[in-house]
Amino acid sequence: MKRLISLLFILAFFPLAAQKVTGTFEKYPVFPECKNENINSLKNCFENTLRSKVFSSFQIPEVVSEENYKGNVSVFFEVTKEGVFKVLYVDAMYNELKDETRRVFNELQQIVPATYNSDPAYVQFTMTIPIPIKDIPLQTEEVVTETQKVSELKKEYDAIENLPYENEEYTSQINIPFSHHNYSLFDPALNRVGQNNHTAQKPYIYSQVNKYYDFEAENAKLLKDKSSWFGRKLWNEHLVTIKGDKYWITLDAGVDLQAGKDFDGEIDTYNNTRLVYTQGGLGKNFNFFAVIYESQGRFADYFNRFAEARRPAGGNPALIPGRGIAKKFRSDSYDYPIATGHISYSPSQHFNFQLGHGKNFYGDGYRSLLLSDNASPYPYFKINTTFWKLQYTNTWMSLRDIRTEVQDGGSFRTKYFANHYLSYNVTKRLNIGLFESVVWENDNDRGFDFNYINPVIFYRAIEFSTGPRGGNALIGLSSKYKFTDRINAYGQLIIDEFSSGDIFGGEGSYKNKIGYQLGAKYYDAFGVNGLYLQAEYNRVRPYTYSHNSIILNYGHNNQSMAHTLGSNFSEFITIARYQKGRIFGDLKLIFAKRGFEFNTEEDDFYYGGNIYGTEDNRVSDLGNEVAQGNTTDFFHGEIQGGYLINPATNLKIYASLIIRDFKPKVNTETVFENQTTWLNFGLRTDLFNWYYDF
Repeated sequence: MKRLISLLFILAFFPLAAQKVTGTFEKYPVFPECKNENINSLKNCFENTLRSKVFSSFQIPEVVSEENYKGNVSVFFEVTKEGVFKVLYVDAMYNELKDETRRVFNELQQIVPATYNSDPAYVQFTMTIPIPIKDIPLQTEEVVTETQKVSELKKEYDAIENLPYENEEYTSQINIPFSHHNYSLFDPALNRVGQNNHTAQKPYIYSQVNKYYDFEAENAKLLKDKSSWFGRKLWNEHLVTIKGDKYWITLDAGVDLQAGKDFDGEIDTYNNTRLVYTQGGLGKNFNFFAVIYESQGRFADYFNRFAEARRPAGGNPALIPGRGIAKKFRSDSYDYPIATGHISYSPSQHFNFQLGHGKNFYGDGYRSLLLSDNASPYPYFKINTTFWKLQYTNTWMSLRDIRTEVQDGGSFRTKYFANHYLSYNVTKRLNIGLFESVVWENDNDRGFDFNYINPVIFYRAIEFSTGPRGGNALIGLSSKYKFTDRINAYGQLIIDEFSSGDIFGGEGSYKNKIGYQLGAKYYDAFGVNGLYLQAEYNRVRPYTYSHNSIILNYGHNNQSMAHTLGSNFSEFITIARYQKGRIFGDLKLIFAKRGFEFNTEEDDFYYGGNIYGTEDNRVSDLGNEVAQGNTTDFFHGEIQGGYLINPATNLKIYASLIIRDFKPKVNTETVFENQTTWLNFGLRTDLFNWYYDF
């Protein structure tokens, strides 16, 4: 009965033409005509001989011919261990066809049986006989016994191949870890006149950049001649690589170890980060990247005060800028674990989808007024669409407000963020970008508002439709012009209040909430190969990025999602970067004028510097100027030099010196004159940007 059911099942799925299935014998049955064939030819010889014998012997019954029938006969047969043909089942419209089929197969001669593991084995086939007879290729199905199937399955583990790793990450859909110095190495290749790529949306994907900058070729120039396993892993390669058929993985251990001295604060500083990161690919279009950090540290005095001023509700002492919430470690240090990562899928050259926990950045400058990597990592979903002269980026994020005022039941308040960024190459030199974003909170338990899921809709209209305080929308504009392959200029404009009368009225309205950026880059400056120069000016008016419903401001984890300094400032930055071989250096000088709140009993007005202030407490409706309030002159100088130990993992050893001068007009409890001289030595796996310039 079981065999009959199996026959019916097989023939139900093979009524016209049998299909070969998984599973093969070591040696096919052998007709006398095939005894001199080599083993690789036995299959074809068996099929051709069987077809010839069956078709030549088959006599069409008279009733079939009279009725001019056209169709097929399906026969399920076995070649036994003795080499005898045995018909198991025939499916045909006429009984006469069934009888004729059995006659033909019964008359077939005994042959040499199939073998498996050198022993005789039976093998079963299905065969289709066309009516009327015509010469078509024979198609057979091998039916593997359960014992044979298990035997084959038990070979799976030994069949796994570990192929040599060939730098698959460079052609993958993985984000290139966003480090300003590392990005400066391939920035010249991305900004040549006439190219149709887009440079504002960061982090970049390896496969997009590799088209213009050959990572493998460039890193090959840095390789050391090391033959030992330890030498190769230390200087040239990933620690662990696994590669098989259509998959690959790398696994590395890393560190961010710092030891230094804040001479003015008389603080011995350190950072002790241990990390593990992995990346890989499954198939050609799906990739993943993940990092786990475990960190403890104590920093310069100004950095510690900044971190503690942003401490979350719930008792933890600090929030490490750009990283995350810290708990107390020992008596004077912080413990701040963090994990980041993403999965990336590109179904075609036009689309990339990402789901991750990390950061994003829009712009060509050192700073961004639209969206920067200043704040802590956050969950996000991103779609990049690229075609013609356009790249369109849609990002949805989940952010947190961690202030005590909005804490509810021990959990932080959730808010959501969505943005569109459309990049358009107007000419081979000029690019413009259009930006819009909206922030909304989980009020009325609406959660993630699907009004904002539409990737092409104008957010401002949705903001109005969801209620008077349903969200906070911003719009922006960016541009870049390539004068030559070595020189380009860029800019940004952010508008946080849609009131043209207040913006152009010239009366200093608090609703005039705009900011702008102007900058330029010079590659291989003055003919020095590898010398990168950059100058940038940023100016943001008071109250920009803030909101009278504080939770709707442009912030996350008590940090700005845009510029590091928040708002109410003007800033000029000069940067020089240089790398030759594995030796590198950076110099950064920042001059700024900043406006802070006094936060005293005599003056507790909001002057528009802290984005977590409320406009309801503004100092004035009109007459507001940049750097108003407790005007502060700010200087930050930072020099760094080091050596790239391993280009595959970005492991670096370095020394840095920060000189900082902070001079407010009035010394208060939280804003007071101070100077910093901070010397630091480090060993670092460079996967993200540290910002010390605030």
